[in-house]
Amino acid sequence: MKNFLSKNSEIGILVLRLGLGTAFLFVHGWEKIMQGPEMWAKIGTSMSNLGITQIPMFWGFMASAAEFGGGILLILGLFTRYASSFLAFTMVVAAIQHLSKLDPWNRIIYPIEMLSVMILLIFIGAGKYSLDNLLFKKK
Repeated sequence: MKNFLSKNSEIGILVLRLGLGTAFLFVHGWEKIMQGPEMWAKIGTSMSNLGITQIPMFWGFMASAAEFGGGILLILGLFTRYASSFLAFTMVVAAIQHLSKLDPWNRIIYPIEMLSVMILLIFIGAGKYSLDNLLFKKK
């Protein structure tokens, strides 16, 4: 079993990317993108926890775009490290927002879990079954 899993670890990376990408695309990003400027402004106020109070609509849109576009890029395995970096930053801001509101731990831990996975993808990349590998493979 261990030998089989070792030989097929690239499939695990693919499944991880597809699952996370789908969640970010359809559950998180799409919903926020479609709700428009009012939602973006609300999300953008989270940046005040970092001392940034200007243009909350812009920051909210950027977070929404990171989740939506990042989801697409994860699914495709394209620019995976960059997409994961933007998603990681978004998860840091989300975790800080939940902490600042003194939300229960089950609300705080989710962005921390996603941050951990994004850091993993920053380190390991998209894997063999990806557009990154197809387009940018070193010869």
